[in-house]
Amino acid sequence: MSFLARNTRAVARTATRSRFYSIVVDAPSAEWVAKREAIKHHAADTTALWRRISLYVCIPGAFVVAAWVRNVEAEHAEHTEHAKKANGGELPAIPNYDYLNRRAKPFPWGPNSLFFNPHTNKDLREE
Repeated sequence: MSFLARNTRAVARTATRSRFYSIVVDAPSAEWVAKREAIKHHAADTTALWRRISLYVCIPGAFVVAAWVRNVEAEHAEHTEHAKKANGGELPAIPNYDYLNRRAKPFPWGPNSLFFNPHTNKDLREE
């Protein structure tokens, strides 16, 4: 007997045995409808509140913080340029303290950190 024939017979047998019942649901009570409407109203109010918070607090706050960071970075760049002018166009030498840049074993990619920036960090390959 072929695989298709066996499966067709099995499906036909289970289809005749299974009964499909319809579930009759009574109309929802007035109390249930009232609770559901209260939940929808509360959700709409909460959504409106958080939308207002996002628009009137978070977005202006992000602009204020961006302006503050811009000013702080401008002051830092001005200070760096002043230090370069005072030392003949170079930044002053970074002190070689014993507790700075200590490594128990070297990084696999070299002596500098993974986020090495030659404009701000000391290059440890020069030592």
